[in-house]
Amino acid sequence: MTDPRDVPPFRLEEATIDQLHGAIRDGRTTCVAVVEHYLARVRAFNGVASALVTEDGAPVAPATGATRAGAPLRFPTETVKASTILPDLDKYKGPPLEFGRMEATASDPAVPQQFGMIVGIPNAGQVNALATLNIRGERSVTCRGDFDRHPSLGLLPPGAPAVCEHFRRLPDALERAAELDAAHGRNPDLVAMPMYGVVFSFKDPFDTKDMRSTGGGDARYDIDFPARDHVLVEQLRAKGAIIFAKAVNTEYNGRAGDPGGRHKPDKVLPSTLGYQRSTWGGNPSNPYDTTRSASLGSSSGSALSVSANLVMASLGEETRASCRGPSNHNAVALILPHKSMLGFDGGAIGADIYCDRSGIHCRTIGDCAKVLDALKDPESGYYDPRDPYTTVPRSSVLSTPYAGHATAPGTPGALKGMRLGIIRESMVYPPGSKTEEPIVTAAAREIKSVLGERLGAALVESSDPLWTPDPGVERMTTDFRCALARLVPVFMPDLLFRLSRDGRPVFKEFAAAIVPTEFMPGKIFGGGKMQPIDYCVEMAEGRIAPPANLDLATIQQQELAMAFRFHIPQYLTRRAADWKAQGFAETLVDFPTLNARSKFWGDDQRAAFRNWEEVADPRNPFGSRQGVNERIMLRELLRRVDMMVILENKLDALVRLHTPWPPGLIGGAYQYDIVSNLAPESLSGPNAGLTEVLVPAGFVTTVYDPVFRLSPDGTRYVSAPSGTPTRIPEPGLPFSLVFRAEPGREDVLLKIASAYEAASRRRVPPPAFGPLPVKSRAGAVRSMASSP
Repeated sequence: MTDPRDVPPFRLEEATIDQLHGAIRDGRTTCVAVVEHYLARVRAFNGVASALVTEDGAPVAPATGATRAGAPLRFPTETVKASTILPDLDKYKGPPLEFGRMEATASDPAVPQQFGMIVGIPNAGQVNALATLNIRGERSVTCRGDFDRHPSLGLLPPGAPAVCEHFRRLPDALERAAELDAAHGRNPDLVAMPMYGVVFSFKDPFDTKDMRSTGGGDARYDIDFPARDHVLVEQLRAKGAIIFAKAVNTEYNGRAGDPGGRHKPDKVLPSTLGYQRSTWGGNPSNPYDTTRSASLGSSSGSALSVSANLVMASLGEETRASCRGPSNHNAVALILPHKSMLGFDGGAIGADIYCDRSGIHCRTIGDCAKVLDALKDPESGYYDPRDPYTTVPRSSVLSTPYAGHATAPGTPGALKGMRLGIIRESMVYPPGSKTEEPIVTAAAREIKSVLGERLGAALVESSDPLWTPDPGVERMTTDFRCALARLVPVFMPDLLFRLSRDGRPVFKEFAAAIVPTEFMPGKIFGGGKMQPIDYCVEMAEGRIAPPANLDLATIQQQELAMAFRFHIPQYLTRRAADWKAQGFAETLVDFPTLNARSKFWGDDQRAAFRNWEEVADPRNPFGSRQGVNERIMLRELLRRVDMMVILENKLDALVRLHTPWPPGLIGGAYQYDIVSNLAPESLSGPNAGLTEVLVPAGFVTTVYDPVFRLSPDGTRYVSAPSGTPTRIPEPGLPFSLVFRAEPGREDVLLKIASAYEAASRRRVPPPAFGPLPVKSRAGAVRSMASSP
């Protein structure tokens, strides 16, 4: 018999799902111990990571915020003087700036939060990844404190909302863990419960019936938790998962844009870079450098909580960057299934229902695949009747378990016989720029040395005027530019008539070749002799060269659709109807009430939401570009472009660099004044709605951050490149490779991605958030409202 002293202790940090289950069966841990361990890490690392930027840099009064893991948040009193970030501030002549300040929230006036300008705190030791913990007394504002008293402790106190009697009967995370231990001990049925004991966080828009769910917004609902789970949460709960926390995210999945209208902000922010931010939950920071952005997209806390080992897995949502960006910035794996194999909008607050989709963050591709399998209902599969986009062809969903395809070895030659297309458009940058150089150089080397030389895949690269071909890599016979020239005339000829912000044609060669033609009402261009339709024929047949800028980056821009105005009332009325069916009333059911009961960390969003309230037509104005039409047409075009490139080059899949830019400084200058640093080419996958798999690919220790410069007229701050390097301590800042293929070929993608992951092993846990000392982990976290 094995001596217990010879059995190694279980280390939860960086553990996989299989390792967790092995430790439970060996008696080295329990579900309760796992939850307690994560709560201890939350107490140690989930605090405020940002400081206010004020006009004078003077300290602010001490303030405490919402309770998390048994203790209130503590906000820093020191502030940063705005002139240390913004040059020539005394010469600024633009709209008033929205300097940082502490302010009461709308959800609970006793709870303050940071509003206005902020920056990340250097070496903060905190990441602010999780906004709400599923711990009794703190998991809801409606039923906070004693209003969530365990039923065994007697009646609720006077003044408790009636719904709290219903709510308090739902076990919190620790209680659920204890139930699992009592029912299954060391022998859980892992076939019926493949997620047994796995601790999850969820991007806040996912409805969770036992936690506050407001899309990250600071909105005063009558009942701030929904009556039922999102269908994916429901599946995980049934499969043994522990529903642990709601992750911080950019509220309303990226703030939803501004449809335009009569409302304008009273004050402006010079930048929102790194503001993956919730008015209720605050702003997260990057675990590898806490002055930097936790993501390029809104599911920041989801990937961050996985990377910092605050949870084992997380579900996020992506519109155009919101899962891939967090995965990239936090060195975690991601499976982002095609639109919409996994539902999202059926039980969640979305931003753009034509693009929104769910993604899975774990530390390994194998674990992501296990979660994907667990999300499938044994009878209805992945279909959600509340989300019309889940009506995907059955052939696009594998009939075999996804996890079975994510087990490829990293041995030499593991991908021999496979052909991978390199999307070089993801790696190009302006001549002379230093910012992209470290990551692009490292990624190009990684693709060639690991995927090509070690694993044996045949590499085939696309071409771009800004990319110098690699003489050791085969070139595509049909590349993306060629495919666009052949397909745009058929699937989206409207593209050729696009006008830029200055009102001039985007595609100048097209305008120069055709007869004078109306591009938009009253906008006539043309200096040639061809009819536009004849130009399309000639370009499609290859008899004339396409416009020089007809490329993957240029075509991604879309007109804002009015979908958010449709989706918010739909979600709110459904939520209220669910409560009505149970005998409770929720009166927050429309945009006017939402605005009346909300606050926003930036005044630009207050103005935008007032404009959304006044939208009355699902169409864009007559005579203008139509956002809904563009989304559907562009998806069709991009899917066909990918398939033409794949088929004509006999490729198995595509690989690209997620972004050539490192995580930006929170509150810092954008790259080339591109809001949120979203490289246009990177939008191709989400706009096409194709399955993408991300794997950490390495780190860089040198970055070149752009800087602010006051515009010549003094009315705004713009971005300026910098040639001054910043050295980042080891391991540095992460970057990822993205593998992409058409729906139904996820088996191939997972084989490639898992082989690369096994061969490269590039993930390095963030050193500042390593294992806790033993004494810091001792004891369970219980609020005063918990059962004995």
